[in-house]
Amino acid sequence: MAGAGLIAIKRRIKSVTNTKKITKAMGLVATSKLKRSRGQMAIVEEYHESLEKTTETILNALETKDHSFIKGNKSDKKLYIILTSDTGLCGGYNGSIISSAIDKIREDKENSLIIIVGQKGRGYIKKSAIDTIAEYVEIPDIPTIKESGTIFNHAIKLYSNEEVGEVNVVYNKFISPVKQLPIVERILPLNIEEAEFKDDLIIEPSPKAIAEDIMLMYLKSKIYLCMMSGKCSEHSARMTAMDGATKNANDILDKLKLKYNRIRQSAITQEISEIVGGAEAQK
Repeated sequence: MAGAGLIAIKRRIKSVTNTKKITKAMGLVATSKLKRSRGQMAIVEEYHESLEKTTETILNALETKDHSFIKGNKSDKKLYIILTSDTGLCGGYNGSIISSAIDKIREDKENSLIIIVGQKGRGYIKKSAIDTIAEYVEIPDIPTIKESGTIFNHAIKLYSNEEVGEVNVVYNKFISPVKQLPIVERILPLNIEEAEFKDDLIIEPSPKAIAEDIMLMYLKSKIYLCMMSGKCSEHSARMTAMDGATKNANDILDKLKLKYNRIRQSAITQEISEIVGGAEAQK
């Protein structure tokens, strides 16, 4: 009986050890991807902040702010661009994003339209019986302006055609490797901070002539930044999840090895007792 128990425990130890190797390797890969994506996000963030200041300067120089990107349009519908992952094993990353999105959508489900990004988000939304108007999957680990541009163009077309009157992005905002915050951020209509226009600035040909172009550039960079922040959060969540899984595997291995040694020691003790008993009986 002891032999059969030892064989079963050995198999379990081997299985957990193999799982531990996989989780450790995945954790290292996620750490590497996080490092690369954080570097790219820092560049995008710096560009976006610079563009934001330029946009505010130009829009504050306008005599009237009657553009639909600022004052809104006649539509009551809201668009939600939900950024999730294409793969799993990243803890509660996708669940927190979908929960935040569904909470907002249920406030006015009849007037809500959804663009879902990522395979996992698509699965969650289908289970919730909520329809989507577009789905984008297989986004690279470090998104490019090509992917963000496709999503941006779709959203702007809907807004310009007055099919939606508000555009929101739902994503996990990257704050640090141990903290990511699921948020619903409105990007249209624009919320421009009022500031005094400096007379020493020269804008050519005129603020009005370039206002729409600068707003489009700003919005495109905003969606790209959201995607980069989401990807950093995803890699960070996966790194944390795999680190936790590796630690759990170590705990299980310690318990299995202790159990294995106790059974083995008990079996050896029993064999010694039987040998001693047999020798005493032959005297």
